[in-house]
Amino acid sequence: MIPMPERMSADPLPRMHEHPTMAVTHCGPSAWPSLSVRRSSRPAALALCLGLLALSAPVAQAGEAPAAPCRLVVVEKGRGCPVPLIELRTTNQLRFVTDNAGVVAFDCQELMGQEVWFDIIGHGYGVEKDGFGNRGVRVRPMPGTTQTITVERHSLASCLGRLTGGGLFAEVQHFGEERAWKESGIIGCDSVQCVPYQGRLFWLWGDSGVPSYPLGIFSSTGATSALPAPEALVPPIHLPFEYVCDAKGHPRGIAPLPGDGPTWIFGMLAMKDKAGHEHLGGCYSKIKGGLAAYEIGLAVWNDSTRLFERSQVVWEKTSGAPAPHAVPDGQATSWRDPSGKEWYVFGNPFPFLRCPASFEAWSDRSTWEVLDAQKSVAGADGSQVVPHTGAIGYHPWRKRWVTVFMQRGGKPSSLGELWYAEADQATGPWGTAVKILSHENYTFYNPHLHLDFTPAGKSSLYFEGSYTVSFTGNQAPTPRYDYNQILYRLDLDDPGLKPAQ
Repeated sequence: MIPMPERMSADPLPRMHEHPTMAVTHCGPSAWPSLSVRRSSRPAALALCLGLLALSAPVAQAGEAPAAPCRLVVVEKGRGCPVPLIELRTTNQLRFVTDNAGVVAFDCQELMGQEVWFDIIGHGYGVEKDGFGNRGVRVRPMPGTTQTITVERHSLASCLGRLTGGGLFAEVQHFGEERAWKESGIIGCDSVQCVPYQGRLFWLWGDSGVPSYPLGIFSSTGATSALPAPEALVPPIHLPFEYVCDAKGHPRGIAPLPGDGPTWIFGMLAMKDKAGHEHLGGCYSKIKGGLAAYEIGLAVWNDSTRLFERSQVVWEKTSGAPAPHAVPDGQATSWRDPSGKEWYVFGNPFPFLRCPASFEAWSDRSTWEVLDAQKSVAGADGSQVVPHTGAIGYHPWRKRWVTVFMQRGGKPSSLGELWYAEADQATGPWGTAVKILSHENYTFYNPHLHLDFTPAGKSSLYFEGSYTVSFTGNQAPTPRYDYNQILYRLDLDDPGLKPAQ
């Protein structure tokens, strides 16, 4: 609701009654002449004022339905697939962002039927600059019509869409589509992990946002899903989660371990014990004061309570002992070394710890072996690239180990530049890295590889990460997308990756 000017009451009659003579200078556009309103002519003057206001109003008359929105669809040049996460910004700074269907429901009545300039803002997508250096397009939106905007992809990785949060199809639903999509009640999810467990995918996120209060769920949220079919990974993507919920059907925390502050779990993996029974475990940290851990230990999933429960404490700050140099956190994967021995390795991205591949060994700290993780890789641009967070895995198409990692201190975004590299073994050495995704003043941390998503005999590599303005000076977070997980696909046959191969 737009507040009325101080000089005009929401009900003008009482104020005019109070003042026998009153100058009305704001009764519509400022170009109109000032009207001198006297008490004796109040009805006629009021009728004139209200009539002028009605003539200037852009809204529909009483009894008329508002004009239908114009459907703006953003597609990738040469492929025609919808592109999520493209911002369209008008010259008066109205912002619209495409949903997972690549759609914006443009409903600005004051701009309908006329030529409108939209700045095109997209990470890895855009249009060429015009003669004045502006990157955008002109569109004439008309009610009930569809207008297509084509953008070029400049990054090697292609954006498939958002996996978490609310309103994944909020724009296209204005046109009666995707009505069956069920909202989860979660509007933000941080730092994903996903492993096959008991025949399904088990998902775990760190802190999660909810609509009802700025502080959401800080003891990790979880869900399960089926392994997505290949057609489900073609935009617009549909990946429904079955969240772990409370008795009211609301997503709840799954690691409410004792102690103040959030509970973060990393290094999650499914393990078998000597009897062949499957266990789901991870390394937990209890956090206080921002990012500082005051307790670190191991937690194991209880299928009955559907909770992670403390298995053992590895370190407590109150003990006075220094924090351990390495624990089985970060991103976990399995690795068979050249001698044929099976290991669990833990890295972020490159392995810094390993243990024999069994639940018993993971639970026994005496079996943990600290590794000397590679500190940097040579970039294809001649730079030395220092990884910050990331993941590794074996890709059958390449028959090599691959990694996607976030660069520490990158440009243009300090924590928003993503690179790809390969190695013969999980422990390296890792070869030349190629930048595959860049962000402008945005963070994209803790990338996670989805090697299970790749169909047999295909060259695709899927990864996701946390998209957030955290650790930047950006004061304009992307609506709905900020603090959520976005899925990308990389074609390992792309010629741009040759320096890494």
